[in-house]
Amino acid sequence: MKPGIHPDYHPVVFQDQSTGKAFLTRSTATSSVTVEWEDGKTYPLVVVDVTSDSHPFWTGAKRVMDTAGRVEKFYRRYGGRV
Repeated sequence: MKPGIHPDYHPVVFQDQSTGKAFLTRSTATSSVTVEWEDGKTYPLVVVDVTSDSHPFWTGAKRVMDTAGRVEKFYRRYGGRV
């Protein structure tokens, strides 16, 4: 790798906004907000909307879809022509 062309890659704490779960990883993201981690060191804190802790795919939560409403809308639009 060429020196001087890559962004600073450092430890950062990411926190899920909805669940509050936090994890320490390395990233190029920065933040003016800091948090003291379990090891006693202070790291930048980046709050994110969705992580694997709250994403429906990973949690198994399903979204309710109004399929009956979709079928009725289809029949209203196309009638008995199908």
